[in-house]
Amino acid sequence: MKSKVFILAAALMTAACASAQKGIDNGTPYGSGADSLECIKNISLFIPYAKSNNFKDALPFWEKVYAECPASTKNVYVYGVDIIGWQISQATDATQKNALIDKLMKLYDDRVKYFGNDKKYGKDWIVSRKAQTYNQLKGDETDPTVIYQWTKEVLDEFKEKTEPLAISLYMFASFKQMQGDKEKYKEQYVNDFLKCTAYLDQAIAAQSDEKEKENILARKTEIEQNFAGSGAADCETLQSIYASKVEANKDNLDFLKETMTLLRRVGCKETDVYMAASEYAYKQEPTAESAMGLGGKAFKAGDYAAAEKYYNEAIGMTEDTDIKADLYFALAAMAASQNQYSKAKSLSLKCLEAKPSYGRAYILIAQLYSQGGRAAFPDDPVKAKLVFIAACDKAERARQVDPSVADEAAKLIRTYREYFPTKQEVFMHPELNEGADFSIGGWIGEKVKIRL
Repeated sequence: MKSKVFILAAALMTAACASAQKGIDNGTPYGSGADSLECIKNISLFIPYAKSNNFKDALPFWEKVYAECPASTKNVYVYGVDIIGWQISQATDATQKNALIDKLMKLYDDRVKYFGNDKKYGKDWIVSRKAQTYNQLKGDETDPTVIYQWTKEVLDEFKEKTEPLAISLYMFASFKQMQGDKEKYKEQYVNDFLKCTAYLDQAIAAQSDEKEKENILARKTEIEQNFAGSGAADCETLQSIYASKVEANKDNLDFLKETMTLLRRVGCKETDVYMAASEYAYKQEPTAESAMGLGGKAFKAGDYAAAEKYYNEAIGMTEDTDIKADLYFALAAMAASQNQYSKAKSLSLKCLEAKPSYGRAYILIAQLYSQGGRAAFPDDPVKAKLVFIAACDKAERARQVDPSVADEAAKLIRTYREYFPTKQEVFMHPELNEGADFSIGGWIGEKVKIRL
C-alpha cells in the first residue's frame, strides 16, 4: 500500500514539473505550474522592498520576475525604472553606466510590448517617458536623432491623440538637429512645427477637461516660444506658411490671436499676414494686439493719423508690458520718420519705462541725436560734435541691456566715435576739457563727459 502511495505522489510531482513553464516561454502572464507559483512569490517579495526604496534587496527578486514572467504585472516596469535608476547611480564608470542606460531603455521597450495597450499609460505615454529619461541621463551626450526617431514613431501612429510630452520632445529633437545642421534640417523643423501645433490644436479642441486643456496649451505655447527664438522662423517663411491659413481661418478668433502672438514674438509685425490677421480679429473683438496690427497697416500706407489712433487705442487696452513697449516704440519710430525728434525721444522713454531692456529704443534715441541733435548748436560746429558723445552713450546702453541689438549698437558706436571733436578743434574752447562734464540742452537734455 505504501509503495502505491509513493508511486502516486511521485507521478503527481512529475506531472507538476512537466506542466511547469515560465511565462516568458509560454506567453502567459505568470507561466504555469511551479513556475507560476515562483513568479507570484518573487512579485510579492520585490514590491515591498521597492516601495520602501530598498532597491538593493528588491533587485534579485525583481530580476527573476522580469526575466521569467515579464507580462505578469505592470509593477515590473513601474518599479523597474527606479531599480535600474538606483543601479545607474551606483555605477563606477561610464561603460557600466551606459550599459545600464541601455538596460533601462529596453525596459521601456518591454513595457510597450506587454502593456502598450494600456488605456491611460499606453505606448505614446511610455515612449515619451523613455525619451525624457534618456535625455536626462545622457545630458550633453544626448543624440537628438534617437529621440526624434522614437517620438516620430508614436506621432505617426497616434497623431493628434499623441501624449503631449511626446510632441514636446519630438520638437526638442527636431530643433537640436536643426541647430547642428541648419541647412539640412531647417525645412524639416518648420514642417514639424506646423504638424505638431496642428495636432495640439486638435487635441485642445477635443479635450473637455479644463485642466488637461491647460496642460496641452502650455506645451503648445512652449513649442511656439522655442520656434520664435529658433532662427528658423524668418518673416518670409512665416508669411508663406500663414497667408493661406489666415484666410482659411479668418472667422476663427482663437487661431487669429495665436497667429498674431507668434508673429509678434518673432518680430514679424510688418508682414502682410500679421496685418491681415489683425484686421480679421479686430472686426470680431478689438484687442491691443489686433489694434496694433491695424496701426502697423495704417503706418505702412502712410496714414499716420490712423496709425497713431490705433496705437494709442491699443495702449489703453493692455497691461502687458511687452506689448506696451512695442506700441510706444512704434509710435516713436513713426514720429522719427517725420523728423519729430522731441516727440520720438519722449515716446522712446515711455517704451523704456514699460520695458527697460528694450534695446531698440536706446538705438532709436542714439539715431535721433545723431540726425537732429547738432541743431542744438547751430553756430558752434565743435560743440555740435559733442552730441555724438551722447549718441554713443545711448548706443552703449543699448548694448548693455539687450544682447539682441549688440552688433548694431557696436556699429553705431564705431561710427559716432569718428565724429567726436579732436584736440585741435577744442583748442579754442578752453572750457571743453577731456573728462569734464558738458550739458546739452534743448530736447536732448543730456549731460556727457567730454571724450576727444
